[in-house]
Amino acid sequence: MRADIYFLYLLLRLFGQLPLRVLHGIGSRLGRWVLWRNGRMVRDTAVNLQLVCPQLDESARRKLLREVMIESGKSASELIKIWGGGADHALELVREVHGETLLDTALASGKGVIIAAPHLGCWELLNYWLCRKTSMAILYRPPRMAAIEGLLRKVRGALAPEQVRAAGAGVRTLYKRLAAGGTVGILPDQKPRAGEGEFAPFFGREALTMVLLPRLAARTGATVLFAFAERLPQGAGYRIRLLPAPAGIADTDLAVACAALNRGVQSCVELAFAQYQWQYKRFSADDRPSPYG
Repeated sequence: MRADIYFLYLLLRLFGQLPLRVLHGIGSRLGRWVLWRNGRMVRDTAVNLQLVCPQLDESARRKLLREVMIESGKSASELIKIWGGGADHALELVREVHGETLLDTALASGKGVIIAAPHLGCWELLNYWLCRKTSMAILYRPPRMAAIEGLLRKVRGALAPEQVRAAGAGVRTLYKRLAAGGTVGILPDQKPRAGEGEFAPFFGREALTMVLLPRLAARTGATVLFAFAERLPQGAGYRIRLLPAPAGIADTDLAVACAALNRGVQSCVELAFAQYQWQYKRFSADDRPSPYG
């Protein structure tokens, strides 16, 4: 591990001893500062909220934007606790689990499990919790700084999932794991590259949607579950939620399957709306005018 990355790891270990309530307080202030700066992240978030919440008046949308930015700040600051304190201490912050029997039943079936985990709440904690339940592989895109991969392996420790790159060989690995009755995790709201997705409704708007997850489900017969770790108020901890996938997610008609996929993501988001990563340009596409300017 590079010296600068190791130094960052030591800082995480040091500040990871702070109470979650304190770190969330810092994150809340960070979110307010970012809102005051009114940069690109804030403007893109405001566009998304206008698109998905047209029924709200300007005052209500400003209030919602403030809540979203505060939660975004918390999502950044809480990583100090999740990564710096170690997986076992992080899992002590899980206060409730809803839908665990869905996962237990799916694992017992031996037919494979696909965990669809949207950009919602604390997904790093969700990884720990899932990896304690079962061995898992996750599809990911490498960070821009290659050295960060070493840091992530170090902080995740024994509960680290197998990281499979989003490329041809990686996708074949996912098929093999599912065919053997294993578990894989995918970010279902990751915008695909041009030509690799299908447009489907998301909060009433057409969004370019991945086809990989429905294809995996259709070809392997694996059970699809949606999951996220919901942030509780006042730094009280987290609530793990698992939800069944909507009907049609494994349909061979990709329009039907992608619509079901987005309904599943939306069902999760509606349970913790402000904790979704609304700064993501979900409604942009290379071949369509962008609403983000």
